[in-house]
Amino acid sequence: MIGVAGLGKSGISAATLLLKNNEAVILFDSNKELNKEEILAKFDKAYHKNINIILGELKKSDLEDMSYLVISPGIDLETDFVQVLKANNIPIWSEIELGFKYDKGGLIAITGTNGKTTTTSLVGEIMSNFAKSSFTVGNIGIPYTDIADKTDEDSVTVLETSSFQLETIIDFRPNISAILNITPDHLNRHHTMENYIKVKEDISKNQTEDDFCILNYEDEALREFANRVKAKVVFFSSKRKLENGFYLDKDIIMQSKDGVAKEILDTKKLNILGRHNYENVMAAIAISSSYGVPIDSIVNSCYAFHAVEHRIEFVKEVNGVRYYNDSKGTNPDAAIQAVLAMPAATYIIAGGYDKGSEYDEWIESFGTKVKKLVLMGATAGKIEECAKKHGFNDIVTVDSMQEAVEICANEAKTGEYVLLSPACASWGMFKNYEERGRIFKDCIRELG
Repeated sequence: MIGVAGLGKSGISAATLLLKNNEAVILFDSNKELNKEEILAKFDKAYHKNINIILGELKKSDLEDMSYLVISPGIDLETDFVQVLKANNIPIWSEIELGFKYDKGGLIAITGTNGKTTTTSLVGEIMSNFAKSSFTVGNIGIPYTDIADKTDEDSVTVLETSSFQLETIIDFRPNISAILNITPDHLNRHHTMENYIKVKEDISKNQTEDDFCILNYEDEALREFANRVKAKVVFFSSKRKLENGFYLDKDIIMQSKDGVAKEILDTKKLNILGRHNYENVMAAIAISSSYGVPIDSIVNSCYAFHAVEHRIEFVKEVNGVRYYNDSKGTNPDAAIQAVLAMPAATYIIAGGYDKGSEYDEWIESFGTKVKKLVLMGATAGKIEECAKKHGFNDIVTVDSMQEAVEICANEAKTGEYVLLSPACASWGMFKNYEERGRIFKDCIRELG
């Protein structure tokens, strides 16, 4: 008997994979108001006899025949029932650990505070043009366990993974891992930067010298971490020339081997904006070339690639004002990159759920570019206080996305920009960052 905790998309996917492989499962959710019949309806009737559902509280008696429990990433490991599992020596598996158990092909795993989705999507495009069979999964929207048993020895899976998923890996070992950057985020869950950094670095903990680990040379913690990685390290840098690795030289991405450099790609030919995106492209090139993809094929895929939805995504131009959706900018560092990518005067819509972030560096990045800050959600007051401390005073607080967009549309002039880049999570006002971004885009379309 195997437990599955959390009955959202990740939990249902994990349970389905187990059931398809003749395992009996205990489905657990702390929400005792859930309807058991509705839960069962999510599974093929042939599996119902192998499903036991427990809602509300998980007792010691429920654990007697449990081999391990697969936990959904949204569940905090300090939750009471997790302590019950630990006290009774029940192993806790991540959903990506379960996927890895059934995966038969190559695996590329990508993490980092920012840039994961863009890099994963780009690597996924590159691999789809190279491999006989490829899958792009994880935080990008498709659970790893949805496709794990569809893989074969010729397939490659590109996995976007979060710190929440990496907390409970055991044997998980990608052929290629990548850590794009590490800046403060999710400290309400990890509590300290030391904990957060450790969890991110664990993506490579089971790798060997036969594997590759792609790291951002400009991240001090990752530069130090490179000395402790067993896998072959490949660096990328947007700020300096490297003796070995990939680096940005003005507009050109270069590859250097033992000090001998050659041109790889012209960033002016890309369809995505900003230095941070050029870092994502360098990471994707490093990942793909380490996997054996020819450089020409990689470059062609990069030139054809367009921005990921909700990540500095161009929405529309209305009355000479260009609108960009960066709803996936859920922390200050991501929001800084979005500000830097805007070419001219910008109105910013921001705010949301408080993850324990500080906003000073984000506000300082405004310079003279940001004309107005439109705030919403639980962090509005905290951000306003921080902004005024730094001398930025053109601030308004609103109750809805529609109100925010209307204010910006009424004030922005031809040649200026409106940017949704919240620097905060979406919870409280929206189900997720996708819903927030879609509502923003709907409001823009109504303007036209």
